[in-house]
Amino acid sequence: MSRISFIHAADLHLDSPFKGLSDLPEQLFDTVQNSTFQAFDRLVRAAIDYRVDFVLLAGDIFDQESRSLKAQIHLRDGFKILKQHHIDVYLSFGNHDYVTGTKLPVSFPSNVHVFPTEQVRSYIYSKDDKETAAIYGFSYEQRAVTENKTNEYLITRDDIPFHIAMLHGSLQSNTEHDVYAPFQLSELTSKPFDYWALGHIHQRNVLKQEPPVVYPGNVQGRHRNETGEKGCYYVQLSEHEAKLSFIPLQSIQFSKLEINGLECVHIFDVENQLNEMIAKLTDDTPYLIDVTLTCNAASAEEWKQDNQLEELIELINERLIHRHHHWKYIYRLSLSTKKQSIASLEKGDHFIGELARTMEYFSVEQNINELYRHRQASRYLESLDMDEIEVVKQEAQEMLLHALLKS
Repeated sequence: MSRISFIHAADLHLDSPFKGLSDLPEQLFDTVQNSTFQAFDRLVRAAIDYRVDFVLLAGDIFDQESRSLKAQIHLRDGFKILKQHHIDVYLSFGNHDYVTGTKLPVSFPSNVHVFPTEQVRSYIYSKDDKETAAIYGFSYEQRAVTENKTNEYLITRDDIPFHIAMLHGSLQSNTEHDVYAPFQLSELTSKPFDYWALGHIHQRNVLKQEPPVVYPGNVQGRHRNETGEKGCYYVQLSEHEAKLSFIPLQSIQFSKLEINGLECVHIFDVENQLNEMIAKLTDDTPYLIDVTLTCNAASAEEWKQDNQLEELIELINERLIHRHHHWKYIYRLSLSTKKQSIASLEKGDHFIGELARTMEYFSVEQNINELYRHRQASRYLESLDMDEIEVVKQEAQEMLLHALLKS
């Protein structure tokens, strides 16, 4: 009976700049900046430990089209280690690291097989001198691939036991991400492939069990919306079944904590809640923590006075960052005031009431478009999703109303 095993990963985003985290203490920021490289090193180690036949990397290996020398050399050196253990690599480039982007002439070892163009093609993997698997895929030549590529995935060799398709793209119905190389799930499952190795979406998801249609997610969270464990799938294929096991690879983990401060009388009550919730986080990885504190407007104003909240976070962080490799750090604190207070203002027949009502129809997108079109600034900005836009709108509303009401 034929069997193969492999690691399926995608979206390594090596050398990601981690925008918005530059205010971290220097020693933590250095760790965060190297986290994508550490996650890749763990991927290499996992491939060796599990003795896989090959590794699939389904797009966005690098974070930008101008691939840094550091990222290219680190990737090449990891591939050299895999070669020493007779592990092949099948690699495609995606919308972040498309083929025609700026790159230095760093060559990969012979165990690495790169899909060079947007034309779907295949490589044959041989095991024990027998042609065992055909791996199909393509790379982005430009930043965007907008056409459906599924019709190009055609099996031409019926004598090969396993057929695996790599595709960096998204469901046609996806509304949360930029849609590239769009497909419908039925289009994939109707084809006689044994496994669909997807990339592009950073949240891991098994879209279908038979045949497996799988997003492994990215290997390392890069901002507050990429929370939880990140990693790859270890896949075992036989003629009768597919076994999937998730392997966490992240070297730091993003976490969101929501604190209910509506019944907190003193700032010390907030501290107790924070300490209790942080204590529940596991100690097997460092954490970057995003805290949302819900409280009434009066408490928010009181705790802001004399920088009470700011000092509290500093004190907690001082205690948490000295835990060697398992440090934790609160890098963001958001205040969410009780909505009823703003709702009551909206009913008032006065300037603040009119302002509150007007802000309900305020368009964040229209007011930041000019910033995103700026030639220099746009390089450092990531697009905001609907949740982030709503947070910006709410925080702006609260800041403006509190400034007007405090006197």
